[in-house]
Amino acid sequence: QVQLVESGGGLVQAGGSLRLSCVASRSIFNLNRMAWYRQTPGKQRDLVAGITSGVAPNYSDSVKGRFTISRDNGKNTVYLQMNNLKPEDTGVYFCNAVRYTISGPQNYWGQGTQVTVSS
Repeated sequence: QVQLVESGGGLVQAGGSLRLSCVASRSIFNLNRMAWYRQTPGKQRDLVAGITSGVAPNYSDSVKGRFTISRDNGKNTVYLQMNNLKPEDTGVYFCNAVRYTISGPQNYWGQGTQVTVSS
């Protein structure tokens, strides 16, 4: 089992920046993929950015060039640097970790952190 705890959300004006952190309860070295998802009321949880071992990070089209995902295996932490924030970036951001096993992928989720961007 892996517990994920997000932090760093808050209220920011459009054009501002935030850095989200996701700390895992154990080493993330063997977690194949880490990602950030965003969810708004009444909508599904959508991928914002993901980072897979040995592969370049991927981003949703709406955040390319503004957001950067990174992972620090030594600190068991994944970050999401969000720059030039827009009101449409508002939502609850969830950290996700995936470990591939012979039985299939194991998914872990954090509790989410609220990001609100005012215009």
